[in-house]
Amino acid sequence: MNTLFDKIWDKHVVQIIEDGPTQLYIDRLYCHEVTSPQAFAGLKARGLKCFRPQQIFCMPDHNTPTHDQDKPIEDPVSKKQVDVLSQNCEYFGLTHFAMNTPDNGIIHVVGPEKGLSLPGMTIVCGDSHTSTHGAVGAVAFGIGTSEVEMTMASQCILQQKPKSMRITINGSLGKCVSAKDVALFLIARLTTSGATGYFVEYAGQVIREMSMEGRLTLCNLSIEMGARGGFIAPDETTFAYLKGREYAPKGEEWDKAVAYWKTLKSDDDAVFDKELTFDADEIEPRITFGTNPGMGIGIGENIPTLDMIDKTGQASFIKSLRYMGFTPGEKLLGHPIDYVFLGACTNGRVEDFRMFANIVKGHHKAENVTAWLVPGSWAVDKQICEEGLDKILKEAGFEIRQPGCSACLAMNDDKVPSGKLCLSTSNRNFEGRQGPGSRTILVSPLVAAASAIAGVIADPRLC
Repeated sequence: MNTLFDKIWDKHVVQIIEDGPTQLYIDRLYCHEVTSPQAFAGLKARGLKCFRPQQIFCMPDHNTPTHDQDKPIEDPVSKKQVDVLSQNCEYFGLTHFAMNTPDNGIIHVVGPEKGLSLPGMTIVCGDSHTSTHGAVGAVAFGIGTSEVEMTMASQCILQQKPKSMRITINGSLGKCVSAKDVALFLIARLTTSGATGYFVEYAGQVIREMSMEGRLTLCNLSIEMGARGGFIAPDETTFAYLKGREYAPKGEEWDKAVAYWKTLKSDDDAVFDKELTFDADEIEPRITFGTNPGMGIGIGENIPTLDMIDKTGQASFIKSLRYMGFTPGEKLLGHPIDYVFLGACTNGRVEDFRMFANIVKGHHKAENVTAWLVPGSWAVDKQICEEGLDKILKEAGFEIRQPGCSACLAMNDDKVPSGKLCLSTSNRNFEGRQGPGSRTILVSPLVAAASAIAGVIADPRLC
């Protein structure tokens, strides 16, 4: 009667503290340049080394520029953070996927594509979107800087066990409906706090038919509905994706691993703390209209009117629309846009670039639109070129930038100017998230592509 979460969690329990948290063993720790400096400093202050350095992998991504990466970083704060990570990796003897090397990229893109993230693992990182790695069937979640230090020192962490939730989505997705739309639909239905305290397992026909890239997108956004993390039971899609990856098991070890991975599923009679079921027919291409990912609608729908909002939420609803420059009841389809951003740990994989290229092929970018197309890693960049997607995009008037977190958040040069409206494939649309005063609408790569051509918010089903 165990859920998959129970099976993985229980296997990693070192000890349970009475009336306290669980000491949980961690298989993999990922570090980037933003949340690790204080953790490294804490180890140095206590005269400690990393307990199991071979299980820690580091790379800069938040502060890396997406142009001229062969030159020194101009911003002094960004440069210092990237440099300090490099110095700490050398001091502690850690694997470092440095900027401007073939191994670099966004940590949540590189981990799965290198086969570092594997089924049955516990994975942590000082970044909330660590939930991404749950797509391979791992228990993956974000932690704070003090917890990063704890993991470095002991390869363990103290955690309260979350409750379990299963979300089942039946049927098959319609035309131009992607994993991003599924995620935005769920966040709107559950709200940004609807899964707080839970670890979510995704199931159903829609999930089984979803590619690994789509699953990574869905799990990435689990945190945006308040969940501790989200994951998917490994299956043949998972195994096919991981086979031959650099850090994945090889030969007989691969066969043994797959035999174990096939046991990683919830029992038929498993009991979840909460179960939700949805139908694929309910989901169409989605867009957000406010300043949190839960404020979303189908692309052809109108923004809700004030009488549709609970009284306790009306003040924040009005404030959000005022910031975005929208009005209650307004239809956003056909609304002019300024920027389009394709990338981030949400939609920076090769499948996302394929979707974008399929829509823009034979068309040309609208003159009023500034487009930033940013691969999630150098491996993705290489595959884009090998498949000829770069030529399709160039002919359509688009330029591919160098890998990094880019315009997902305003920690590097790629900032959307104040007042400008950006259709973004990233994960958050908070006030100023993409730059002070910037306005963000979250969309899928397909909606981003159709809109980049039209110069206004456009429905990809009509392309």
